[in-house]
Amino acid sequence: MPELPEVETVRRGLAPVMEGAVIAQADVNRPDLRWPFPENISERLTGRRVLGLRRRSKYILVDLDSQESLLIHLGMSGRMLISGHTVGDFHHAHPAPAKHDHVVLHLDSGVRITFNDARRFGAMDLMQTGAQDDHWLIRDLGPEPLSNGFNDSYLIERLSNRNTPIKSALLDQRIVSGLGNIYVCEVLFRAGIHPKRKAGQIAAKRVAGLVPIIRAVLEEAIAAGGSSLKDYRQADGELGYFQHGFQVYDRESERCVNPGCTKHIARIVQSGRSSFFCPQCQR
Repeated sequence: MPELPEVETVRRGLAPVMEGAVIAQADVNRPDLRWPFPENISERLTGRRVLGLRRRSKYILVDLDSQESLLIHLGMSGRMLISGHTVGDFHHAHPAPAKHDHVVLHLDSGVRITFNDARRFGAMDLMQTGAQDDHWLIRDLGPEPLSNGFNDSYLIERLSNRNTPIKSALLDQRIVSGLGNIYVCEVLFRAGIHPKRKAGQIAAKRVAGLVPIIRAVLEEAIAAGGSSLKDYRQADGELGYFQHGFQVYDRESERCVNPGCTKHIARIVQSGRSSFFCPQCQR
């Protein structure tokens, strides 16, 4: 499932062509995705001008001049694809309609935004702009890891006395939003912390050190366009490249990249998810 860097990359790809444009027509080709679409979604989108695009955790929020915001969740296989625009010397023509093109936004500029989702685990909803903090998908989320609200004192306080493994704690969206399995594995490797260590037993200094590492990993991943695994693509159809820089994730049995380390990357399963780590470098 796309994590924060992939969703932010998609948002940045959509913003230049969507912001300021009018949705001339909204085609909604089925009644639901993971959940039913809101009532009259096509009519509520058609004719509306896009004021801006934001991201909260793994959700894209499209602010409209109707004082409503469109919430988009990509799910496991959802893609937001742009066509009918020119980037540099290349014109991306409209492709033929595909089987899983569930929502198509025709902009007044001639650009088309297509939400394609083969597995239909994605979602779209409409809410009053400014009321997103009350939405049931957002209201219990922790702070953004790239925001000022996520700092060493906050993380130390939230992890204090927790008996859960640090891997599980960092995946808890109520503690910090947007982190997923890939980036938590990479963060813990850089921090030298074993994924099974109890969160409440890690020294405060080491917990504080996680904050800049989390930010660095996410910023590097965003700069690389995210990690392309299985279904993920950027909004222009290009692949992300951060997976080429993985230090532990999906590298089971490969040599540890740390100089002087002779161990190989190991894999364990925690809460149904694979954790990759170096048994020598992570304690």
